[in-house]
Amino acid sequence: MSANEDQEMELEALRSIYEGDESFRELSPVSFQYRIGENGDPKAFLIEISWTETYPQTPPIISMNAFFNNTISSAVKQSILAKLQEAVEVNLGTAMTYTLFEYAKDNKEQLMENHRPVCSATSISNIISVETPNTAPSSKKKDKKEQLSKAQKRKLADKTDHKGELPRGWNWVDVVKHLSKTGSKDDE
Repeated sequence: MSANEDQEMELEALRSIYEGDESFRELSPVSFQYRIGENGDPKAFLIEISWTETYPQTPPIISMNAFFNNTISSAVKQSILAKLQEAVEVNLGTAMTYTLFEYAKDNKEQLMENHRPVCSATSISNIISVETPNTAPSSKKKDKKEQLSKAQKRKLADKTDHKGELPRGWNWVDVVKHLSKTGSKDDE
């Protein structure tokens, strides 16, 4: 059987096995996500498996980059991916998506044993990164900006697009006027 036939058969099997399972999500016919653990469980994590063109003869791409995993340290993610990679090598050449999801479910406690939620560190870094840009412009505001009246602002807004840039060709009328004036002198 070709890789595509194997993939089609595995896709049908996955759809029938996980039908109605809220933890399973088919992102595309070759990409799947599975949430290991219940919603709200601090040790829950999300695995994404994407098939390559030559899968199952070649390993699938396994990722834990989903936003759902943002409280898991990169060291724990790396150890989970390493364990899954071992399971991939054992099952190479066979349909393994179901096997990998089940392996992760069966070994969830072992995979997450070193997990310490990094919520506090994440929120601190987010606060820092949010405050940093705000402090930089405040120092620039000391340079007095020219104050525009409402009428001047309205006139400026009418001329510019939503990005504050002048539309293409905004000064073509001036060019045409200029050319018509210079052209008449050449005719004399």
